[in-house]
Amino acid sequence: MLKNKFLSFILFFIITFSASFIGGLVTISFKDPWYSQLVKSNFNPPDWIFAPVWTTLYLMMTLAIWFFWHSKKRNLSTVYLYFIHILFNTTWSIVFFGLHQILLALFVLIGLILMIIILMLRFKRVNIVSYYLMIPYLLWCCFALFLNFNLLILN
Repeated sequence: MLKNKFLSFILFFIITFSASFIGGLVTISFKDPWYSQLVKSNFNPPDWIFAPVWTTLYLMMTLAIWFFWHSKKRNLSTVYLYFIHILFNTTWSIVFFGLHQILLALFVLIGLILMIIILMLRFKRVNIVSYYLMIPYLLWCCFALFLNFNLLILN
């Protein structure tokens, strides 16, 4: 059983952090000079804050799906939704930083937030810890939506 828990954690970690890896590569490759030249609101945090925040959030997401997976009442449809949500998470970086499409990125982010809410509701029925682990992620994505909207208006 311990081996199964360790392997499942590693698998969920790899899948979840693949979004971070791909998003990071796209961001590094296509961010500048485009992003540096955008007019940003005063609410925009400094660039250095994003890496530690996202790393923490990806770890919390990994733990959330892992606790859910090891719950007695787990269901595969929620796990599949988690994987789809990871694709949306990655897509935002590609659309925003890679394609420089602020409006389309806004719609991707709205879809991502809706999926996070659905995931949280499903998690809450099965594993309350998974639900709570997703709250900071939801809040950060809502803040990201606010920032994305401001960038759309200002540019």
